[in-house]
Amino acid sequence: MNALRFFARTASAGLVIGTLAACGGGAGAGDLEGDTTDPMTVFDEAVDRFERAPLSHLPTPFEEMPTLAAELGGPRLFIKRDDQTGLAFGGNKARKLDFILADAVAKGSDSVITWAGVQSNWARMTAAGSRRLGMDPILVLQRREDQEVAPADGNLLLDRILGADVRIIEPGGDREAAVADIAAAERESGRTPYVVSVGGSLTGGGMVLPLGSVAYANGFREMLEQARSAGVTITHVIHASGSGSTQAGLVVGAKSIAPDVEIIGISSGGNKAAGEANVLAIARETVEAMGLDVEVGPDDVVVHDEYVGEGYGILNQGVVEAIAQVARTEGILLDPVYTGKAMTGLIDLVKNGHFSETDAVVFLHTGGTPALFPYREGLLEDLPRPTDE
Repeated sequence: MNALRFFARTASAGLVIGTLAACGGGAGAGDLEGDTTDPMTVFDEAVDRFERAPLSHLPTPFEEMPTLAAELGGPRLFIKRDDQTGLAFGGNKARKLDFILADAVAKGSDSVITWAGVQSNWARMTAAGSRRLGMDPILVLQRREDQEVAPADGNLLLDRILGADVRIIEPGGDREAAVADIAAAERESGRTPYVVSVGGSLTGGGMVLPLGSVAYANGFREMLEQARSAGVTITHVIHASGSGSTQAGLVVGAKSIAPDVEIIGISSGGNKAAGEANVLAIARETVEAMGLDVEVGPDDVVVHDEYVGEGYGILNQGVVEAIAQVARTEGILLDPVYTGKAMTGLIDLVKNGHFSETDAVVFLHTGGTPALFPYREGLLEDLPRPTDE
């Protein structure tokens, strides 16, 4: 319970999360005072109004990928290593959980309930973060038609090791209804559950402000500072776009402090129109919650869906080849669901001349490498053979 007591500050000590949550993210939730002339100062003050738990190892590395860039013959390529955030194999969800689980602790929660797919990175990291802060994780995981659950492997194995209460929902089942029933049962037993959506993206349940997106607005700021320190002017950031809050946060960060940077999302499963609409809605909610004087429009949100293939989580040869190419040029491992698909998009965009030679393109590595193991058979079948020397 030490972690809970650490974050449960009194109002006189400056507990911010409770104040923001009480206003429900409405107008003025993040209104700023003082100097409004320097965008970076204004942005930092906006972020600092949100409480955070020390779960992530930050800043994550910012590295160049010269060998891959030379092989592709395109712009300078960099990688932001959010696969190295710590917290049970790392990944982008740790940044979100810094904000989200601090909110859960501030609200006196003793359990955290969320839903996702069987091999969810979000579920694995939510379980780890909840355990670290003294809360019990309850994971409602839905199986796809083409997916077997047992034996536990990859993220599901890690969920079991972390001691999460895992509830498997069969294909076609209603995860949200199951979550509601579980939350009701928790309350009836005298507990205080915190319900948060898949990926920590959509408000509702315990999370009344878009904390996952706020986290990635701040993540963009970290990336920008690292690039500037290295003498690099970022022109594009490309990443896997799923439930929406990572891209929404990146867009808000860019609009606030580096409006010339283009954020490019590569869909992990959904179609372009739905993905862009979702990201736009979260981004606008984030601007309001942070009290920023910026406007995010449809032209600021770019999602490519031409690399989805047969659907979310379904391996294809292009993804396998992208994983192999990055591993064999840079020694960096990508995952088959998110970053492998995003890299497929990056490679194709480079080959099709989307970027100029003077551009500096950052690939955001969002983690997910535990999912390599459940996909081993498909990976081994399609991996390109090393060329004979």
